[in-house]
Amino acid sequence: MKKPFSDVVEEVKQLDSNEKLELKSLLDKYLMEERRNEIFQHYEVSQREESQLQFSDDVDVLRASLSE
Repeated sequence: MKKPFSDVVEEVKQLDSNEKLELKSLLDKYLMEERRNEIFQHYEVSQREESQLQFSDDVDVLRASLSE
């Protein structure tokens, strides 16, 4: 069962300074990892989108691609 955020905050307030520092360090690491995963997901999407791009120097092909 998930605790309400306010309960978690109150529990954190009860920790000693070293425990708070350790918690801060862990949270920083978790946030970095989440951000890395988010960046990687965006990278994967961009790779899929890039593979669908068509490049051409033929004006007729470019005009046709604009009307699609």
